[in-house]
Amino acid sequence: MKRTIGFIGSGKMAEAIIGGMVKAEYAQPENIYASNRTMPKLLDLKVTYGIQVAEDNKDVAKKCDIVFLSITPDKYPAVIAEIKDVIKEEAIIIMIAAGQTIAQTEERFNKKLKLVKAMPNTPVLVGEGLTSISFNELVTSEEQQEIKRLFESFGKAEIIDESLMDTASAVGGSSPAFVYMYMEALADAAVLNGMPRSQAYKVAAQAVLGAAKMVLETGIHPGILKDEVCSPGGTTIQSVASLEDSGFRSSVIKAVQVNLDKLKG
Repeated sequence: MKRTIGFIGSGKMAEAIIGGMVKAEYAQPENIYASNRTMPKLLDLKVTYGIQVAEDNKDVAKKCDIVFLSITPDKYPAVIAEIKDVIKEEAIIIMIAAGQTIAQTEERFNKKLKLVKAMPNTPVLVGEGLTSISFNELVTSEEQQEIKRLFESFGKAEIIDESLMDTASAVGGSSPAFVYMYMEALADAAVLNGMPRSQAYKVAAQAVLGAAKMVLETGIHPGILKDEVCSPGGTTIQSVASLEDSGFRSSVIKAVQVNLDKLKG
């Protein structure tokens, strides 16, 4: 029997996951339900992906075998209070809000349930997402693999210890924004030197995509790959030296650290 999958909250991340699952044909639209505070957003998702619109949060909790809590952290107490008495006993609940722990969520439900903490990033929408996943002790090994396959239907997934989830969020979840800034800066430099902007973005984006695939598919250390591009006395090593002089590495490390500091309050 195919599982029904529900989303309580239909923001950008929920839409990215729904879009990723539908495009990958992991789940059929008729088996996906979503609720949201506003109806226009739900209707947009229904038109775009053909999913089912739920009457309210309780409707999702009653109908679905896998329930995503795709709401902001401040909404967790109220929403859990609303659904805790109607959620299916064997449901798998997936939390995708930063800063929410499995222990906190268990306490709010006031009963033992199968809980998953997952931190996906928005590239799930184009099948290149990265999701870090942790489980509580009630999720069986078979269910863990099922949830991992769900996220792998639109990218890669890593099972990690929950204690590392904030780090995974800062590095994997927020870093696409850093990369977009980097690509924009590369394109600005290209435009400064006469390249049309649309072409500049394609060149910069493909360079970043290719570099990432080199790391993932070869398993070679990024430092070695960097060294292979840098000829003695060449243009690339001059650029690398300039980046080092500008504090490139330390700026990235600091960006991750302030992210973690924010998560930890």
